[in-house]
Amino acid sequence: MRKRDVLAAGGAAAALGVYTWRRFARALDLRGKVVMVTGGSRGLGLAIARELADRGAKLVVCARTAEDLVWAKQDLEQRGATVLALPCDVSDANAVTQLVAKARLEIGPIDALVNNAGVIKVGPIDSMTRADFEEVMAVNFWGTVNATMAVLPSMRLRGGGRIVNITSIGGEIAVPHMLAYDCAKFATVGFSEGLRAELLRDHVLVTTIVPGLMRTGSAVNATFKGDAAKEARLFAAADATALTAMSARRAARRIVRALEHGEAFVTLSWQARLARIAHALFPGLTADLLGVINRALPEGDGRHDSVPGREALPGRGFVRSLLSRSEAAFNQNPA
Repeated sequence: MRKRDVLAAGGAAAALGVYTWRRFARALDLRGKVVMVTGGSRGLGLAIARELADRGAKLVVCARTAEDLVWAKQDLEQRGATVLALPCDVSDANAVTQLVAKARLEIGPIDALVNNAGVIKVGPIDSMTRADFEEVMAVNFWGTVNATMAVLPSMRLRGGGRIVNITSIGGEIAVPHMLAYDCAKFATVGFSEGLRAELLRDHVLVTTIVPGLMRTGSAVNATFKGDAAKEARLFAAADATALTAMSARRAARRIVRALEHGEAFVTLSWQARLARIAHALFPGLTADLLGVINRALPEGDGRHDSVPGREALPGRGFVRSLLSRSEAAFNQNPA
């Protein structure tokens, strides 16, 4: 082996060693730590909260309605966790600030934040209005900013913290019929990556999570426009099978592990990783392929009315049977 090859191999080994040492040296023991999970009453947020509970964390979970939190709080307390569950609309900056202040008084300052709260709107562009874009941006993007800005001063003052931002493959590749969601997630990815660079010097480690579809039963709480029934069936089918969607429990475990080790960026599911690679290598081809897929999706009819998933989806049948287990497991129908 030539000298330069030896040096190159040695340099690579040294870099790998430094990376491994840094990753495990900054591992966070979650026992007794206060972790706030927005949108923690159902779906992926609840799955993440369960993983945190199993690791001994104290939990602050919020959702827009108190009813959604009742069952989730009981579920988490049965796992032995200390839980503060409070209603909060994360799009309201003042409400989030008050939530963090209340949490500090009742359970302690926030050691780690998981920004998970979000809404999903599905439908063709001609069924969308400016209000649809504003609503999704308010929750999915500004909700992330609001929660981050509320916990950041205390983290800096105490010399460290963790922030995990749940984005989406829709924040890397614009998926047809989900443009409002795509826009919000693109903005969140940019915010999250830039935030990590700015906060490293403060020992606040920011992790960007880019998931693909996950089997959380979320279709029942999404909103559908245009041909709502067809849009809902297609979304639910993609969201409910092992071929197209990742296990929510497995996703939650990976997310919590990324939080513990302060990882910078994690893409979840082989489908999402493949899509990112294809888009990076062949962006034009990917865009054209998405255009072909769009032709197979339901056409809009100019209607702007929104239909909740639980109304748009059939009450029985193959698609509903696929969803039912996830709905029950992740508190999608708390009533």
